[in-house]
Amino acid sequence: MKSAVETLDPTKVKLSVEVTYDELKPSIEHAYQHIAEQVTVPGFRKGKVPPRIIDQRVGRPAVIEHAVNEGLSTFYAEAVRENKLRPMGQPEVEVTKVPGLVPADAEGELHFTAEVEVRPEITLPDLDALSVTVDDVEVADEDVDARLDALRERFGSLVGVDRPAESGDFVVIDLVATIGDDQVDQVSGTSYQIGSGNMLEGLDEALTGLSSGETTTFETELVGGDRKGEKAQVTVTATGVKERQLPEVDDEFAQLASEFDTIDELKADLREQAGKIKASNQAVQARDLLVEKLTAETEIPVPSGVVEAEVHRHLESEGRLEDDEHRVEVTEQAQTALRNQILLDTLAEQLDIKVSQSELLDYLVSASRQYGMDPNTFITTLDQQGQIPAMVAEVARSKALAVSLRRVAVVDGSGASVDLSEFIGTDEEDSELEQAEAPSGDAATDVSSVIFGDDSADEKA
Repeated sequence: MKSAVETLDPTKVKLSVEVTYDELKPSIEHAYQHIAEQVTVPGFRKGKVPPRIIDQRVGRPAVIEHAVNEGLSTFYAEAVRENKLRPMGQPEVEVTKVPGLVPADAEGELHFTAEVEVRPEITLPDLDALSVTVDDVEVADEDVDARLDALRERFGSLVGVDRPAESGDFVVIDLVATIGDDQVDQVSGTSYQIGSGNMLEGLDEALTGLSSGETTTFETELVGGDRKGEKAQVTVTATGVKERQLPEVDDEFAQLASEFDTIDELKADLREQAGKIKASNQAVQARDLLVEKLTAETEIPVPSGVVEAEVHRHLESEGRLEDDEHRVEVTEQAQTALRNQILLDTLAEQLDIKVSQSELLDYLVSASRQYGMDPNTFITTLDQQGQIPAMVAEVARSKALAVSLRRVAVVDGSGASVDLSEFIGTDEEDSELEQAEAPSGDAATDVSSVIFGDDSADEKA
């Protein structure tokens, strides 16, 4: 098979492929077998109809069409591998030549072209020359107090008060929403915390200053239901006002809320927790800053067709194909996401990132928890849908960022070096993991053997 690539633009190529008759022949033979199983010819059993009879009854063009349709995807994939292309969308294929329909040209070649959007070639800056500055890890007394107050709220109690409601109070409400003469919503006996903002816009303002037994009315826009987006008149009655009373900050509270005997020990532990969280936030901030810097210093063309397909899919799922304003917003989001994907995929390739079985499984198990699914069921579903390679790529992107952060200078506001090894690992740890696992193949293809066992993996293969 011969193939050649013509670059149409930075994100699109035209692949020209020539397949010899000998290479197409297995597909032609399979086409005859398949058609023989489908047609009924007097004097011949099903599946035993000779090719010459099929040519007479069904026609040589039908056989060639079947063979071409069957073989195109295989020949296209082979040409993509040979030319080391990285397709990002579906190809537009045009068959330009097929084997002839007469004996003189019966063993001709199959020629076709495929235009496809591909991952562009980009030049990344030298990681060793980059630096990012993260926030200092300074745990203030206010940080400890905030964590202590959150803990006190967990052990607090709601107590009824005889005064107007204030921000933070819990108000028991009856609510009726109407549009004209139509009642469109009603709730009764619902507890709502002023300031939470998780019901209707304007409710916080309406309840503030309202005492138990008082009623007020306000106008708001409905955010759900059949009348979503319409203006409604809302009448709300406060049937009770409660405030949260917090326990005293003393040794007794420390013993109630923790394993510590004194409040000083509890505060010291809360300070340590706050420090760990801030250190973790440093790693997240460093990651985001690195992506931001790499994106700013790299020209990354984005395949427009891939973006348009994603935008159409997104808007169609929301039923908002005609919403031009939302289309602009979604397009920007899709372009940013795709630009980051191209950046990280290139980074992973240049760093020669390898995804181990344990890394892939850890990611899949974690993802299964987010979806509330059994890990085996989750992984089986992904495997059946052919999504395991996409998961491998996602792990590789995350790992590429971690490895990159080991090479980039990460400093705090004072210029001091920041050690992120607790969160991004070390090169030595990666090397030990690779040696310990000694993988037999690619993580994307081996994951089934880890989940289902070797026998099942052999059967699937």
